[in-house]
Amino acid sequence: MQEDLETMTDVADRDGLLDRIRRLVLGGDFPPGAVLPEAFLAQEFAVSRTPIREALKQLQHEGLVEIRPKVGTFVREPTRREIIELFQLKESLEGLAASLLARRGEVPELAVLRRNLEESELAVLTNDADTYARLVHEFHWTIVRGSDNHKLVEHYERLMNQLAYQRLVLRTVEHPGRIQASTREHRAVLDMIEHKDPFGAEASMRNHVHASSREALMNEPATNVRN
Repeated sequence: MQEDLETMTDVADRDGLLDRIRRLVLGGDFPPGAVLPEAFLAQEFAVSRTPIREALKQLQHEGLVEIRPKVGTFVREPTRREIIELFQLKESLEGLAASLLARRGEVPELAVLRRNLEESELAVLTNDADTYARLVHEFHWTIVRGSDNHKLVEHYERLMNQLAYQRLVLRTVEHPGRIQASTREHRAVLDMIEHKDPFGAEASMRNHVHASSREALMNEPATNVRN
């Protein structure tokens, strides 16, 4: 029994360390191409290098870093082709999530979405791109969680990590007129959900994600256009 508890604790510790390093990578503290020094990470999280290496191997499996033997570990950015393919999956998953949420009726997620849109419209008026980027993240995740489909949530989380979506949003909101257009698209999605129209909700969400993908690719750096 004691051994089982110790094993569970070890797994929880590894998962916690993995989550913290993943957030560090996705948060932008280390930009694409930057090296992730094992010694720094071990000191930062007060652990030995062994669990750091294990976490980095998992992040490489997720597509977030690239481990170059005898050179180092580097933050990886998706290629243009990968971004296109990941957005295609994102469009399908979020379209399905909006459809499922529309079927559920008046659930707590709707209040979150309504408040989110109010704050988004204020962010548009004040041209607050950082706040808007945070609200975009909340809007999409609220719909996905509101689908009440655990497998959908599980696959969506992995997809969003691979897409490094937060970095893409921070770039696209700087495009003139994008946050205004994005807010209108969010409003259209919520309207369909509130009207309990699953087909309209899915179509509106797919249209929104497709528009977002165009913006993301438009802002994709010229150094990342390989197939």
